[in-house]
Amino acid sequence: MVFGSNKILVIGEKETFIIKVLMGKLKDAGITAVFSSTNVNAINKEWADSGLVIYYMEAGEHIAGEVATFLRDKLSDYNKQLALIGDMTDTKEAIDMFPPHVIFKAFTRPLDYNAFISDVSLYFNLVAEGEMKKSILIVDDDPNYMGLVREWIKDTYKVSMANSGLRAIKWLGSNKVDLILLDYEMPVTDGPQVLEMLRSDEETKGIPVIFLTGKDDKESVMSVLSLKPEGYILKTSGKAEIVNTISKFFVNR
Repeated sequence: MVFGSNKILVIGEKETFIIKVLMGKLKDAGITAVFSSTNVNAINKEWADSGLVIYYMEAGEHIAGEVATFLRDKLSDYNKQLALIGDMTDTKEAIDMFPPHVIFKAFTRPLDYNAFISDVSLYFNLVAEGEMKKSILIVDDDPNYMGLVREWIKDTYKVSMANSGLRAIKWLGSNKVDLILLDYEMPVTDGPQVLEMLRSDEETKGIPVIFLTGKDDKESVMSVLSLKPEGYILKTSGKAEIVNTISKFFVNR
């Protein structure tokens, strides 16, 4: 259950002119926004009525440990998400302080207000429709590995599976997905061939693909990257690394 409404809580060290402009843009778009300083009691006071939390980071700012702990717990407990606005280095550091499922998106300065408003509006629409979870298709001929990855990410994402490239192509004929985790080496139709088929079809050419590969030598990695996927994951990676790679992909899109 999502607690809150189409109301945004904007957190910052102080209510600067830039933050006032941001809140004005939200108001013009019909979205209510309230401000809170980076104080746990102040944040908590405005918490219940807000549906999305935005943390505006000044240059070089770090989220204090007490505030980060409070936000981690409250965001999870109330099924809300956090958007970050700041310099890329600062937001990247902040993202690592939170579990993937509570991060909505990171926005870099200078802020594109039109894109920001569009994304925020989309967020509330998805919440209203109960479709906030991103969908992932895992394609791998090894059912044990595929099942393991599914277990690791199923609480955060909608996960579907296909045990061959051709089954994946057929499934995509009637389903949509936000990301494909594609095994690089498979019998009959391997990962590169599947990617080629995806990119040759208007309906699927825009679906992002991250390769799953068991080889980590330089030549193998270069072969994977030459196909220009969105990234690659070594099959020897543990849960934390795989979850983090997927989370960062969605946050940075």
